[in-house]
Amino acid sequence: MNALTVEPIREDLGFGVRVEGVTRAACSDDAVRAQINELFDRYGLLVFIDVEPTPSMQVAVSTVIGPLKDHPSKATPRAGGELGVIEIRHLPNVGGRVRLNGEELSQWLPWHFDHCYNDELNRAGVLRAVEIPSDGGRTGFVDGIALYDALSPDLRDRIRGETILYAMDVILDNLHFGRPADFVEVEASPEAEAVMTEFADRPRALHPAVWTRPTGEKVLHVSPWMAKGIDGQEGDEGDALLAAVCDEIFEVAEALSYFHQWAPTDLVVWDNWRVLHAVAGMPPSAGRCMHRTTIKGDYGLGRFETADAAGV
Repeated sequence: MNALTVEPIREDLGFGVRVEGVTRAACSDDAVRAQINELFDRYGLLVFIDVEPTPSMQVAVSTVIGPLKDHPSKATPRAGGELGVIEIRHLPNVGGRVRLNGEELSQWLPWHFDHCYNDELNRAGVLRAVEIPSDGGRTGFVDGIALYDALSPDLRDRIRGETILYAMDVILDNLHFGRPADFVEVEASPEAEAVMTEFADRPRALHPAVWTRPTGEKVLHVSPWMAKGIDGQEGDEGDALLAAVCDEIFEVAEALSYFHQWAPTDLVVWDNWRVLHAVAGMPPSAGRCMHRTTIKGDYGLGRFETADAAGV
């Protein structure tokens, strides 16, 4: 059995561990595979360090957690000649710019969980940095279990049992819930229009604001990005509740989150049913390239507004 070294990403957080010793041989070792999956279930975020920096190794590690799922958008570039590996690339001074607190940034993304706009919710995401900017470009993660516990009791009681409506919307200027006070989208990403066109006829998806893990923990699982309202409460009152919850997510995440500073040999896996993630942004003049894989799975709690849309 290959020996893994495991340590917390931060001593004051209840999620996330740093794991060293994952090799190709380890990915084929049944005992190591079981250990990795136990760590994933327990901590929700695995930061693998000193991993062979290739698409095929990314696939090898990803499939320890589960089978791969291709990205639902055909407009998203594929990478590396490996099934399921997509490329997220930003060229210097090309679109995707926002202004936040007076600073212009590229590649900034708000807190969210992946595929909220779909009825099925993939099990996990896996990221590797191919091109790393000298400044910025960190990826942030925050635990939904900790968010639930940190949410003010009144909001927690009011949002528990509610269902959130989501729609594919990559135009950041449409960010309504949890929008930072001094935020403007300066220029949309070049791929945004193609993605919006592709998903124009997709019905909205619904996911619970709070769900309970088999191990008993309650998870606040609200994605401020792409949220469109509360099912059955679309209007001022429901919008005010969702806005208050999303605003508080942004506030408490500052202390509860972990932002990863990338190295070329890092590989990060997160539980998409539990963990929200975000991107801190970087100077528009910088380049950045990430390779991403997605792990299949579904927690069985999402649906589309129209029953005939299932499986699209």
